[in-house]
Amino acid sequence: MSEQNPQVLIETSMGDIKIELFKEKAPITVKNFLNYVKEGFYDGLIFHRVIKDFMVQGGGMSEVLEQKKPKFAIKNEAANGLSNTRGTLAMARTAVIDSATSQFFVNTVDNLFLNHAGKQPDRYGYCVFGQVIDGMDVVDQIRVVKTGNKNGHGDVPVEPVFIKSAKLIEA
Repeated sequence: MSEQNPQVLIETSMGDIKIELFKEKAPITVKNFLNYVKEGFYDGLIFHRVIKDFMVQGGGMSEVLEQKKPKFAIKNEAANGLSNTRGTLAMARTAVIDSATSQFFVNTVDNLFLNHAGKQPDRYGYCVFGQVIDGMDVVDQIRVVKTGNKNGHGDVPVEPVFIKSAKLIEA
């Protein structure tokens, strides 16, 4: 009997989002994400970057846009064959390939240009490690909130969208 993929319930101020994590395709990323979930790292943070026809990003900033200190950066598993399609979860990172820590995003449209296309930094891509299995309607509510500039950051929801909690759903 094969173990099923872990599932996480992200409770937001706009509703619940249930995600399935692809532990076989992105083992390092899933383990990293689950470590943050298990210690309550995401609880009380916000979705700090929302671009309607692109993605909603969270997992690293407080309501006042202070960066919560993450652990170490992980290896980028973008070459796992998974595609940045609508409803998938991927890791946010800087221009450095292996720089993802705690921040993640949900693709609100198919963002195939984010897929792995080569070993060069600008073509390496963003690692897909999960999929929304329930609550895409909530993601669609988040993606249309009014955004603006705040503390030097763009595309920030005017009314904060909180991650109340992220919890592993026990089978």
